[in-house]
Amino acid sequence: MEYLIILVVSIAVLLLLAYVIGFNLKIVKEIAENEELNEITNGFPENIDIAKSILNKLGNNSVEIEENKESKTSLYIVATNKISIANIRNSYTRIQTIAHECLHSVQDKKLLWSNFIFSNIYMIYVLMLIILTIFKILKPSMIQVAVLFLFGMMHYFIRSTLEMDAMIKAKYVAKEYLQENKICENDVCDRIVEEYDKLNNAGIKIVNYDIFARNIVKVIVYCIVCGVCMML
Repeated sequence: MEYLIILVVSIAVLLLLAYVIGFNLKIVKEIAENEELNEITNGFPENIDIAKSILNKLGNNSVEIEENKESKTSLYIVATNKISIANIRNSYTRIQTIAHECLHSVQDKKLLWSNFIFSNIYMIYVLMLIILTIFKILKPSMIQVAVLFLFGMMHYFIRSTLEMDAMIKAKYVAKEYLQENKICENDVCDRIVEEYDKLNNAGIKIVNYDIFARNIVKVIVYCIVCGVCMML
């Protein structure tokens, strides 16, 4: 019964939060798909050149940069000190996206390594816990529910701190890059930054929710597994 209550409450919380923040990925996609700005920024420097320029401005020239045209996700990997740029060549959002990953590379290394190490340990722990519970090597436990929740909140705090910091600053770094390199007219630059504002206003809430929800879903899955195992 306890697992059912936690399951229902967790789902209700996620639905309520989604309603409160107005969770709508369609809006973000619509903002990011501006064909006119895409065509304008298509003539901007190559992604790797943009990254090098921004990293130089941030005072960090030790990062390896690669472009992965098969990937849809850009990321900074602290373990290899590498920025991987996704297939974003035809999107006007690429300057802000690259700035975002460059900013990750200069964040507090203690936080970056904590996120990297804890995320992997947390994932393995959840998988092992579910497998051991399914095969009845471990009994369903409310203590494990509490541990999962605490681990989830710890992961949320670390990851959210890193992401929000990079998302908020990326717009300003991108704006400075556009202005200092004079690669477009001032009015075009202002339009691009204005769209970045819109993207951030919607995106920051959604990213925050996504990080939180992914951790709560782990608790939900474990409660379902526990409930099923107790009925068998």
